[in-house]
Amino acid sequence: MAFVLELHTTTEQKYISNYITALSRKFDINSDISMHDDKIICAFDSEHEKLQECLDSLAQRLPASLFLKSSSYSENDEKIEKLPILDLKYPLNLGLCPTCQQELFDVSSRRYYYPFISCNCCGGNYGFLNDYPYKRENTSFKFLRPCSECEEEMNNKGLRESHVHNSCHTCGVPVRLVNKTTERYANDSGSFRTMFEVAAKAIVDDKKLLIKTTFGYRLFYKHTKLNNDSILMMINASKITDHLSLITEEFNALLSIERPILHVTLKNEELKALSNANTSYAKYPDDGFTILLGAELQKLGVDFIAYEDVDENCDADILMDYDLNVNPQKDMRFFINKDIQFIGEGERVSFPSHNLCAKNVVSIAGNFAGIPQGEMMFFDKMEHFERVQVMGANVLEGTLEKYHENQKYYSQDEASFMSVIAEHNLFDKKCVGAYFDEEPSFLYYDSKKVLRIVPPKHFSSENLLQNMAELREGSDRLIENLKTKMPEIYTKLEVLQDRDNVKLFEATAIILGLDDESMRGVTKEAMKFIGKGGIQIDTHVKDNRFDHIAFLSSIVSYQLADVSSSILAYSIFESFGDYFSEIIGELKSKTKATETILCGTHFANQSLFSRMQRNLKATPPYMSKNYPIGKENAVVGGVYI
Repeated sequence: MAFVLELHTTTEQKYISNYITALSRKFDINSDISMHDDKIICAFDSEHEKLQECLDSLAQRLPASLFLKSSSYSENDEKIEKLPILDLKYPLNLGLCPTCQQELFDVSSRRYYYPFISCNCCGGNYGFLNDYPYKRENTSFKFLRPCSECEEEMNNKGLRESHVHNSCHTCGVPVRLVNKTTERYANDSGSFRTMFEVAAKAIVDDKKLLIKTTFGYRLFYKHTKLNNDSILMMINASKITDHLSLITEEFNALLSIERPILHVTLKNEELKALSNANTSYAKYPDDGFTILLGAELQKLGVDFIAYEDVDENCDADILMDYDLNVNPQKDMRFFINKDIQFIGEGERVSFPSHNLCAKNVVSIAGNFAGIPQGEMMFFDKMEHFERVQVMGANVLEGTLEKYHENQKYYSQDEASFMSVIAEHNLFDKKCVGAYFDEEPSFLYYDSKKVLRIVPPKHFSSENLLQNMAELREGSDRLIENLKTKMPEIYTKLEVLQDRDNVKLFEATAIILGLDDESMRGVTKEAMKFIGKGGIQIDTHVKDNRFDHIAFLSSIVSYQLADVSSSILAYSIFESFGDYFSEIIGELKSKTKATETILCGTHFANQSLFSRMQRNLKATPPYMSKNYPIGKENAVVGGVYI
């Protein structure tokens, strides 16, 4: 007899199934643990005397995950005859699991206040990887020999069985804390605790602290020094909802093992005033360094601080550093509303991955590569791969290097579109949709290849003011009024005309008078609007292409009419939502396509996406599920172009 537990998941990554496997092995319970059809199916030997103990342990220790949606159980007559095997092909960067967090604060533990704590299923392991295969000699830990207790732990069944980075205070990594006059080292529980006490006190005393975490360098400081790049780190779980207005899904996501960055609504009035916004980016401590720093700050009455991802050259009052090399990944930025969740951008958790049907090609996009490995493709940073024999290479356009004699190029929007088709196995469907990352484009898949129906039109700021003045009859007066009534904005647009590679939303933010002259600034300004509907911004097409000049001129005219910047910002995304929906509807009608696809980072915008959801309610769009919807998924789609 078998007891069958089914967990419904939306990711192909195996850290949750590995966690269950590790506990099954620890209790010596024969199990069959597999993943398919968006499910983790765990069949346990129901006659084992420790099954209930194992299930109870699983209930207490299984990490909360963004991608676990529901569970169910049943029984059948299957006979389970062997222990499951851990799948440890590659490491990921994750938050700490409940077991490691508990050990981190257990005074009797060998890893009490040890910031490098991790196991096979959690922690910042990927940053220490140098090459494959994934074993200790191919990581930054190759110079550290495990002590006898860590060695024994690695030879025993459980969460640290064969753990590549296993270490503790006895055999682990010393850390130094340096300021302008002193330097101290930590290599045991007492000195580490003192070090984090000193670091927390420094932040309270208005010092900037640079820490080389297991996820790379981060600069920490008091929330009173917020800037456009700041992310709030909410360190007191019990008080998060005192400062942030969250739906249940957002609260759970912050504390999940994936530890994403979320764009959240502020409740704290001081934070609103300091950031001049109703929203902020926020996350919860993830690795040992940030969790221990947060614990000491809580003792000092601090609920949250600010931080930025930086490099080692960032200026700071105090540095916490160590001698191992770390290769950081971009944090996952996760989009959540009441109806849908997806990865907006980032690398963590999505990469590396062993997923989708293999083809005899290499796909290359930026720093990423996809190579065939067995029956699936393996995606990771190119620096980790050796040479591979394939029939050809598909490469993102703009790449100058020659990788293969049979090399062809693909565009970013086509590859992102194809990534969604591959993830959802829509190869035999006809699909239309849009890609939006600064410039909108519209695409069609005819069951064979992706076609650009309306390609992106590059925005140019050259002669911007003159082009706006010549848009239509009377437009010259619009620009004269802008020069007279809003000279600061006019001057900034003048300067913009002499620069290359100006982005559309940089010009948009300048016209709105925002300090953060970027898409991020426009997004935050839109979130200040609390009304029920905006005004129509000109998002029409000219010569079958998006008309940048008409779009910006429309915003200028509303600015001169004293329409608030928050209403304008909200209306921009609402109007874009109508624009995309209208064009997609026309394309579906003309092509007889049955499926709709959305991709591109700019769709991870609450105002825009809510409008798209409303307009496409009858036929909800497909989006990437294992990978970000933005540029990072191009390496995946590039395999199938």
